[in-house]
Amino acid sequence: MNTTLDPLCAIVDVEVAARAGWQALDLARAFIDGGARFLQLRAKVLPAAAFLATATALVQLAHARGASVIVNDRADIARLSGADGVHIGQDDLPPAAVRSLVGDDATVGLSTHTVEQLARALNEPVSYVAIGPVFGTRTKVTGHERVGLDMVREAALRARARGLPLVAIGGITLANASSVIQAGAHSVAVISDLLAEGDPEHRVRAFLSNLIMSQ
Repeated sequence: MNTTLDPLCAIVDVEVAARAGWQALDLARAFIDGGARFLQLRAKVLPAAAFLATATALVQLAHARGASVIVNDRADIARLSGADGVHIGQDDLPPAAVRSLVGDDATVGLSTHTVEQLARALNEPVSYVAIGPVFGTRTKVTGHERVGLDMVREAALRARARGLPLVAIGGITLANASSVIQAGAHSVAVISDLLAEGDPEHRVRAFLSNLIMSQ
């Protein structure tokens, strides 16, 4: 299942956005205005009905601007909202079950944190695999140690052999994002650093400029 990914996955984390004074849709609009075309909606504590309403509105906004949206964790909300796919973790529904819910054409991404998880993921019906946390993260408690750039290189080689792109996540900033792409990742997923200067539109532009030059 070959999937082409933009170099930046701009994550709209509802809770992180709120702490920074942003509504999710306003933040998504800023990301898109900055050039982001691959967005992920993350809402760990939002009630299901509100999550669905937010996802539906975000998908409509993104699709009108030529951007795609994947939903974190919730295959049901991804399907109901018309999102382009779903990103799942090790404790979510198995990829095969998710694929049966969202369909063959949807994007399905799977997080991995170890060599063993990566090996299993590459045999699943996924569109891409993710590896992390690369540098560690303060945004969320993962329960996993930082994997570092060496693991990104190893994961990239294994994913490429299966024709799958690799997304890297965890502690990625404007300063270190280029090194992650140079290590073999197709895309970097970023939450906090897109809000670092209070101007996410400008920050996205800066990320994309750096990442495109690093490819």
